Amino acid sequence: MTMRQELAESPGVVEGLLVSAQAPLGLLAGEVRRRGTRFVLVAARGTSDHAATYAQYVLGARAGLPVGLATPSLSSLYGQAPRVADALVVGMSQSGRSPDIVAVLDDARRQGALTLAITNDPASPLARAADVVVSLEAGPELAVAATKTYVAELAVVALLSEALRAGERDPALGRLPAALASMLELEPSIVRLADRFALAPACVVLARGFQYATAREWALKLKEVAGVFADPYSAADYEHGPIALAEPGMPVLAVVSSGPTLSGMVSLLGRLAADGADLLVVSDAEAARALGTGSLALRADLPEWLAPIGAILPCQLFAYHLAVARGRDPETPHNLSKVTLTR
Repeated sequence: MTMRQELAESPGVVEGLLVSAQAPLGLLAGEVRRRGTRFVLVAARGTSDHAATYAQYVLGARAGLPVGLATPSLSSLYGQAPRVADALVVGMSQSGRSPDIVAVLDDARRQGALTLAITNDPASPLARAADVVVSLEAGPELAVAATKTYVAELAVVALLSEALRAGERDPALGRLPAALASMLELEPSIVRLADRFALAPACVVLARGFQYATAREWALKLKEVAGVFADPYSAADYEHGPIALAEPGMPVLAVVSSGPTLSGMVSLLGRLAADGADLLVVSDAEAARALGTGSLALRADLPEWLAPIGAILPCQLFAYHLAVARGRDPETPHNLSKVTLTR
């Protein structure tokens, strides 16, 4: 039950970060303003890479900063570090030990760039390579599949966007722990949905905007722990080609938030429903949930930019219970270890 227990710790982890991350992020934001930093580069792998995708949206939308994803092998294998002296370079890694992510920060710091490490191990090589460190404060995470540390990374990114904006903190941030706790109450419904989808060998996972990161992380968890080939797409990219594969009975999992992406997502899901797709819709919007053959209701009191932090919990729970329904052990994913050291 380790994975299940750890994801249930997420509300408390986020509650702690609302306090502990404030000082280092305030320091970092002040330095960003002093230097006139104009863009952000994020180095990450696996689950952390999906938190980096969230950073692209939230830092772009709320702080006006373009965010690029680093290509770590340029530093670690090719020895050709891009010029990043005028950037904020962020390394995100639960363990802080992957050599390629550390190499990106090492190169950036040699160039004089401002560097930030977001990690669950403040004594890790990644932390030692950074000017500023934000510890995820998630406690030991023993399950192979990352859960609470991913939620913590999202929370730190959201708090970073708030620090860069300065001014009064958005009160919606204070609602995050309760919102996360309420998502755990969906578990009985999630178990029933997992039983329904247990025989599906593959599925498509769709979202758009801020929730695109959720689609990617949900698909990864379905692959890791449930052994389901899950293909994630931005809904916009899906309509540019892969929709040609849509057919009756095809499982489609969708994460939908109220906001600018809602009407397009509802339109797409309507088309898929008309084609006979088996839709599971996770959303705060009734119009989206009504199109699903199954659905889960998200909290409506979180703004769109914070919605991915609440949305991932039921998705993680679904992956866990889908693994159980398929007769797999969520604690021992095939071919995976807790820490992956890539170069």
